[in-house]
Amino acid sequence: MPWTRESLRAFEEEVRDVYLAGRIRAPVHLSRGNEKQLIEIFQSVRPEDWVFSTYRSHYHALLKGIPRERVMAAVLEGHSIHLEFPEHRFYSSAIVAGGLPIALGVALGIKRRGGTEHVWCFCGDMAAFTGAFHEAVEYAWGFHLPVTFITECNGLSTNTPTSKVCGDSHLHILDNMIHKGTQVWSYCYDREGWPHYGVGSFVDFGQAEKAVAEERSDVMG
Repeated sequence: MPWTRESLRAFEEEVRDVYLAGRIRAPVHLSRGNEKQLIEIFQSVRPEDWVFSTYRSHYHALLKGIPRERVMAAVLEGHSIHLEFPEHRFYSSAIVAGGLPIALGVALGIKRRGGTEHVWCFCGDMAAFTGAFHEAVEYAWGFHLPVTFITECNGLSTNTPTSKVCGDSHLHILDNMIHKGTQVWSYCYDREGWPHYGVGSFVDFGQAEKAVAEERSDVMG
């Protein structure tokens, strides 16, 4: 069954509820507002392709075809910001621009062995202004590598406005970022409901532990 805007949001809402109940002991970062763009992008991503994501990778993993229960299990185990599913050729990094050079290397390997796979590498708008991004794009263009870099622009890097760092023109630059014929895609979107990082609330693990203990006590009589 294909993923929809509603089903993707339902997954994130479940993650948020479980996190706030104190059952996930690691950072969790949610997405909201970019479902439509991602659904369209992943129509071009084939099962044999490689995907390199960021610390907000739930949507990417689900749209890549990784079963919902496997993604949720990984999140519950504390791997939300570094989901890895090698058998699905899916990797993510919690380091800003951390996936760029790895994706570039995979694309180079595909070309050297004459493969037909493609590499899709996601990053945020702040990462797109780093030296790592521009070096990766230059190298990919120079060697005609099978990789597409996709910038997801919502005007923030964690809680730092990109315009405060790069100036007010950054959205226009990203919206028109096509470099020498290399496939560099970008899209801008408005955040809806969730912040750019976290789940919007802090959790008191002490209270959560107490609630879990009381629940177990009730079950055991």
